[in-house]
Amino acid sequence: MNPPDDPAVLEPVRRLGVQLHVYRDEEHWAGASAASIAAVLRRDLEQRERARLLVSGGSTPAPVYQLLSKAPLEWHRVDIALVDERWLQPDDPDSNARLVRETLLQNRAAEARFETLTRAGRGIEEAVNAANMHAKQTPTLVLLGMGEDGHTASLFPRMRDLSEALASPSAYVAVDASGCAGAGRWLRRISLTPGGLSAARARMLLIRGDAKRKLFERALDGDDARDLPVRIAFTAPGASLDVHWCP
Repeated sequence: MNPPDDPAVLEPVRRLGVQLHVYRDEEHWAGASAASIAAVLRRDLEQRERARLLVSGGSTPAPVYQLLSKAPLEWHRVDIALVDERWLQPDDPDSNARLVRETLLQNRAAEARFETLTRAGRGIEEAVNAANMHAKQTPTLVLLGMGEDGHTASLFPRMRDLSEALASPSAYVAVDASGCAGAGRWLRRISLTPGGLSAARARMLLIRGDAKRKLFERALDGDDARDLPVRIAFTAPGASLDVHWCP
């Protein structure tokens, strides 16, 4: 997989530790984003026995995952896990795990080891405990997305117990998104916390469209993640944030 011949334009933002990579169209955005992710994994594999990639669901990253799946990496040394998951079985058509299997765990990346957050016969608290055990392996890269309401992972604006989730020392928590329109009908979820994000060696945010860029620019003007949870992407201690955007 080669990077596109039309490189990104780095545009200035109002926050230290945030870089905004702007592409002219989805094709260049997807190709360059996939190449960037592969480069981060490759560097980590040069220094460590295994690399760990945390990925998000939603429709936005699908074309990136499809290209990333063809990257010439030692995928058998890569662990792939989820940033968050709806309280669904891993083979459910609406689960993030199903999306990852159908888009990323293909081609060369089929050799990667995949950790789902849910499993048949496992209760939600048991699933969270298992996720936190796996999280003891430091993530190489956390790949985030952002909803139209400013949520990231499964942390929604003004969600019940959001303050507790944001302050949790655990990498993963169970959350209840009742009353949050952006959650749709999937109210019970497991989500990465700022604490889990802070441990990662690198973090990246993938967004598309003018509306999401404007929303992210509004997020940059404040720090309160209760209003716009995507703010954890740049307020959580740790690695800097690379944002990849196209119209």
